[in-house]
Amino acid sequence: MSDDTLNMTDETNGDFPKTERTKLKRLPKRGAFDRQTVYGILDEGFVCHVGFVADGHPVVIPTAYGRAGDVVYIHGSRASRMLRAAGAGAEVCVTVTLIDGLVLARSAFHHSMNYRSVVIFGTARAVESDEEKTEALRAFTEHVMRGRWDDVRWPSARELSQTTVLALALEEASAKVRTGPPIDDEEDYEMKVWAGVVPLETVVGEAVPDPRLPAETPLPEYVERFDVSTRNES
Repeated sequence: MSDDTLNMTDETNGDFPKTERTKLKRLPKRGAFDRQTVYGILDEGFVCHVGFVADGHPVVIPTAYGRAGDVVYIHGSRASRMLRAAGAGAEVCVTVTLIDGLVLARSAFHHSMNYRSVVIFGTARAVESDEEKTEALRAFTEHVMRGRWDDVRWPSARELSQTTVLALALEEASAKVRTGPPIDDEEDYEMKVWAGVVPLETVVGEAVPDPRLPAETPLPEYVERFDVSTRNES
C-alpha cells in the first residue's frame, strides 16, 4: 500500500461531478456537491446505511463506518452477508442522514424535517493487506472518538484475519440539505395554527465507567470534552 493510502489528509480538491445517479431530480436547489459539505456530514454521522442486491433481493443494512480522506471504510465479520456481497464486486449505495429539526407546517401536506444527508454510489473493494486493515480500523476508532486510537490495544494479527474491511472510494457522491421554516401554501398563512421548527440534536451524557474499571483510572480528556458536532474538527 502506498503512502497516499495511509496519509489521506490531502483530499482531492474540487466538487464531486454530477452524474445521472447523484444529480437531484426533486428540489435540486437543496443539493450540494462540494467536498466540504459532503465530508462534514460524513464526519458528524455515526451510522450509514448500505444498500445492495444479494441473491436477487434488495437489502439495506445499517452499520458504523470511518472516513480517511477520499475513502469510506466499512468493516465487520467475515460471515457478514453485506460484506461478502459488496466485497465480491456488487455495486452499493451508502447513505448517511442527520436530522436537525421537525418542520411543523400549517397543513399536513407541507410537514417536513430539516436534515443533512449524503448519498454515495460505487463498487467497494476488499482490503487485503494488514497494513491498510489497521489503517481502516484506526479511521473507524478515531471517527467514533478522536484520540482513542493512541490509548487502546491495536488489532492483533488474529483479529485482522477475522475481519473483513471494505473500502469505498468517494468518487460519486452528493449531499442534500434542508434548512429553515415551513413552506406553506399562501392561503394557509392566515390560519391560526402554530407553525415552525422544533430543533433536534444529539446530546452527550455523562460517561459511565465500565464496572470492571479500576477506580483510580482517570477519565480521558477527549471523553470529558467530547462534542458530537465538532468531534472531528481539526
